[in-house]
Amino acid sequence: MWSRLPFGDGLRSELGSPRRSRRLDSSPRSRVWRVELPAAAAVVKQIVGGPDADERYAREVAALRFAARAEPPVVPALLATDPGARVLVLEHLDHRHPAGDWIVDYAAALARLHATGRAEDVGALPRWQGPNRADVESFLRLAGALEVPVPPGVSGELDDLVNRLGQASGFALLHGDPCPGNDLHTAAGVRFIDFEQASLGSGLMELAYLRIGFPTCWCVTSASEPLLDRAESAYREEWRAATGSETQDGLADACAGWLLRGDALVERARRESTVHLARVPHQDWTWGTATARQRLVHRLGVVGRMTADHTSLSGVGSLSTAMRRRMLARWPGLRPVPAERP
Repeated sequence: MWSRLPFGDGLRSELGSPRRSRRLDSSPRSRVWRVELPAAAAVVKQIVGGPDADERYAREVAALRFAARAEPPVVPALLATDPGARVLVLEHLDHRHPAGDWIVDYAAALARLHATGRAEDVGALPRWQGPNRADVESFLRLAGALEVPVPPGVSGELDDLVNRLGQASGFALLHGDPCPGNDLHTAAGVRFIDFEQASLGSGLMELAYLRIGFPTCWCVTSASEPLLDRAESAYREEWRAATGSETQDGLADACAGWLLRGDALVERARRESTVHLARVPHQDWTWGTATARQRLVHRLGVVGRMTADHTSLSGVGSLSTAMRRRMLARWPGLRPVPAERP
């Protein structure tokens, strides 16, 4: 349904009256327009839908203001807000089709975004929430449903993993959904948009997206190992330049944490549940560029490789490899997730 542009008197007094407007595609949880203002083109975004609309609006406004600390910029400029209508007016940026090695520039910009978070931001944004014991139990039940024996000690390894992720230090500004499509590749560099799920935590949780396959996103990609190495090096170099410190170890933990998240097999409107892993033995479903089983096979392979010699996750690595092997034997038609973004 097409709705009227929410550009009230306060915005008109601050920015002038829009001359033209055009509705853009967006999720059901927001409405977005491109408008022509006296000074320049802009984007008007209104947060709508659901009991958490006010929270999502507050998160986005806070995150954009914190991210504005970055130089060079990593977000569009926030030109004005109308909290009563949950409206943001943003700088309009032209997006160009990304190059084949886009994840390198993406990773560097992600590090600069993360580095804008500060300890004094606590309270303005929530802490990142990782998997919990219910996720562990769901994952172990999936192994049983696939008739894969669980090695001794794996349950304890997974409990320890959940505790480590829950206690992970850091005040990085996390995007919350840093998907292909929420990154604009402009002539001046990468800019991120759509911060409704922003939080504070360890940047490794989003650096892991590159290897684990963008778990919260409709668009899954699997880059080559040399390209991943370049991207992760770019992230670490930018983080060092911005903060004067080294990135912490823990990328294997972050990837294993995403493997446990059954709610990362479905779109956001269907999350907040741990039942999705239980559906995999009986049902496959498509979300975006891959099916649930494709996503899971990819994640199992990543975790199996990353934890093969990992002191704290060796049992998890063995189990992941065995589960992946069993899934490919049961469903031999499963194809790898795409190597390139659409």
